[in-house]
Amino acid sequence: MDLWACPAVVTGAASGLGAETARYLIEAGARVTVIDIDADGVRRVGEEIGAQAIHCDVADSLSAEKALTTARETHGAARVLVHCVGRGHSEPIVGVDGPMPLEDFRQLVEVNLISTFNMMRLAAADMARLPPMASGERGIILSTASVAAYEGQSGEAAYSASKGGVVSMILPAARELGPLGIRVVGIAPGLFGTQTLFDMEKNLDSRLARQIPFPHRFGDPAEFAMLVLHVIKNVMINGSVLRLDGGYHR
Repeated sequence: MDLWACPAVVTGAASGLGAETARYLIEAGARVTVIDIDADGVRRVGEEIGAQAIHCDVADSLSAEKALTTARETHGAARVLVHCVGRGHSEPIVGVDGPMPLEDFRQLVEVNLISTFNMMRLAAADMARLPPMASGERGIILSTASVAAYEGQSGEAAYSASKGGVVSMILPAARELGPLGIRVVGIAPGLFGTQTLFDMEKNLDSRLARQIPFPHRFGDPAEFAMLVLHVIKNVMINGSVLRLDGGYHR
């Protein structure tokens, strides 16, 4: 897909992976709308990179519909959705104070999983009405999972479940939306230097990075953004969840 003047929406764009992805899309010539529940943060990013900024809770149906309507009115219906919303939370199933509050699990599922499906369904409905490009493609939806979906650690049962749901959606969604010319791809980052990692790993130190086969460091959000751009441009990538982790298996 050619990104020049292509309408694109990036969620979770107030910081981290989303902000850097939006920056790369702008540099590639896309017309970008950045969305986040952090109103001040997303506004700052929008002003910095020259993107339309919208405050939105993407797990809420009405809020997400309004955000995409605003984006569509400004740039046209998005051919690219990059969903980077995610909440990191490590908590034991049974702690010193008793069982994990069910509401904590529910919030992780709401933020990490329900928001992914919500944005997928809304963006796909818009893309399906677009004329196909020369390749027959109408759009692409990229969702952010995590290596914790496969290899969650002690204390990550709830987080891993929410990200595992994202992984499980990718292939059936690609099969369903493929006849409409819409690709669906997931990216599962490993240890990246973002606030989500800092929230998950309370005692973060260099020993964790040294467990990565190569390179022996945390991922840079720019490396996530570079993969996003490659996936967008390579029409044969579809229905897969791509690990981006330096070979890290916990």
